[in-house]
Amino acid sequence: MTKHSDLINKYNVPGPRYTSYPTVPHWKSDGNFPENWPSLVKSFYSENKKDGISIYIHLPFCESLCTFCGCHKHITKRHELELPYITALKSEWKSYLNLMGEKPLLKELQIGGGSPTFFSPKNLVDFLSYLLDTCELDEDVELGFEGHPNNTSFKHLLGLAQLGFTRVSYGVQDYPEEVQKVINRIQPFEHVEQAHLNAKETGYTSISHDLMFGLPKQTLAHLNRSIELTLQLRPDRISLYSYAHVPWVPGSGQRAYDESDLPSPQVKRQLYESAKARLLDEGYVEVGMDHFALPTDKLAIALKNKSLHRNFMGYTTNNTKIMIGLGMSAISDVWGAFGQNLKSVNTYQDAANAGIIPVFRGHEHSPEDLELRQIILDIICHFEATWTPEFENKSRFTQIKNELETLINDDLCVLEPGGIKVTERGETFVRNTCMCFDAHLKQDQVKRFSKTI
Repeated sequence: MTKHSDLINKYNVPGPRYTSYPTVPHWKSDGNFPENWPSLVKSFYSENKKDGISIYIHLPFCESLCTFCGCHKHITKRHELELPYITALKSEWKSYLNLMGEKPLLKELQIGGGSPTFFSPKNLVDFLSYLLDTCELDEDVELGFEGHPNNTSFKHLLGLAQLGFTRVSYGVQDYPEEVQKVINRIQPFEHVEQAHLNAKETGYTSISHDLMFGLPKQTLAHLNRSIELTLQLRPDRISLYSYAHVPWVPGSGQRAYDESDLPSPQVKRQLYESAKARLLDEGYVEVGMDHFALPTDKLAIALKNKSLHRNFMGYTTNNTKIMIGLGMSAISDVWGAFGQNLKSVNTYQDAANAGIIPVFRGHEHSPEDLELRQIILDIICHFEATWTPEFENKSRFTQIKNELETLINDDLCVLEPGGIKVTERGETFVRNTCMCFDAHLKQDQVKRFSKTI
């Protein structure tokens, strides 16, 4: 049997993370797509509104650039930009409300960035009070936000808790000073500890810490130390993300270092496996390919019940067919189509304030897209998937079997009657398995993605 280290060399290739299918490089910004987006939203909402919706709000502002970050952000210290941006968010949401023609049933709301806590507690609370008043709230609605440990104040936490927020995710990345300096993310453990304790005191029932492996200058000792500090606080969820080296992305700060500063693929995988073993020893449950949760957390329960879902907010317990993305660069998903907003603050605000939904590109799914999307979603969530007999009769299935053959021979997955299972050995390479089902993946697009291991 092929050694694990040899498998890493073999399969450590660029590939999507499959927060969507088809993936973003396939989406179109030409033709009639932006003009057609409102009618697509209206149509799919009318078909699926009984199941409720999710909302993602992108707040892009950060006071400084974290060099590891590949997200769409706007670096500034000008807090007077908060209110004009909120005005645009309200205008965009009003456009969606006009399409839906009623108060939608809200099942989940997540605020990301950027640094959402760049905004003052008052401005955040005022805007969110307005938005929540325009929705019917599900009895089990989940409200959460991403907080920067350096600027998430007690007032932020209390104000949002009073609106019903129960989930907060803190971006930690890594604690050793050597790593923090190179990624320009200086935050002592004491800051994270205080933010964590403040969340507990104000009633948050699901606190998450986001860590990262494969960072520049990061060693096994570094990450082991960060895991031990994290376990002192015992958050309900821990995300252990693979650092994605994509220095070619516009606005990326990753040009401050190069691949010689990064752990080798073998060491990078050792970082993850060591952290995983420690977390499992402490009673955490592995969820998907990069999340861990205490057995009592909803994420672990959803995994056990096979109701786990994945979208542009990551792994979630709410499987809504419709997710509306508000804000610069935000992505919306109405199951039958994706749409992404304009990616600069000024152009986004101008369009939203003019009453135009600021989508500039997207993708409308074919029946084959929807079929493959569900299979890939099941693999990435549950390491297994099933399909219909009709699917096996399609010419595409022959191609999929041919592409899977190498992975099957390496004991990474097993084809069964009417489905596939990823082996325990193959969980490391789950993105590679998903790539075999990707009908849109082109060689000229592969280089745009981070490596799979």
